Amino acid sequence: MAAHKFDFDDLKRRMGQAVHVFKDELAGLRTGRASTHLLEPITVEAYGSRMTLNQVASVSVPEPRMLVVSVWDRGMVSAVDKAIREANLGLNPIVEGATMRIPIPELTADRRKELVKVAHKYAEQARVAVRHIRRDGLDTLKKATKDGMPEDEEARLSDRVQKQTDESIAEIDKLLSAKEQDIMKV
Repeated sequence: MAAHKFDFDDLKRRMGQAVHVFKDELAGLRTGRASTHLLEPITVEAYGSRMTLNQVASVSVPEPRMLVVSVWDRGMVSAVDKAIREANLGLNPIVEGATMRIPIPELTADRRKELVKVAHKYAEQARVAVRHIRRDGLDTLKKATKDGMPEDEEARLSDRVQKQTDESIAEIDKLLSAKEQDIMKV
């Protein structure tokens, strides 16, 4: 009988990846301050395909409430402008040649509450991803036990899987709490 090998490091890496994706999603949520992360999810129709903004321009933060996008190819300026406006971030670029200045408006109380809801949705998606990884790990352990792994070894590894799951979800909750405070800060 072929013994199933349980790879705890792979499970830990996959849970870490779920947390990392959540961090990236949070970084894209706009607080009252300018951040280059704000424009990371934006894709631009360029040269016959979709490209991320950072493949056609550089983004900088010269002031706390201002982003500057420097488009490398002047012919792409209108496509970049359109992509930023259509990203539903509430941003209106001011085009000056191949450069765009993007003032970051103050967040209204309603918009802050909306952003907190989005952050909670992202957190729940991340928690579900971690739980799916836990389930996959526990299923692999059950198969390994059927294939001859000692039950006490399965119990020990199951405890490690649960502990890793709890740590990952605690990290998600901590990140969510920090982002919520950041969004609600006036």
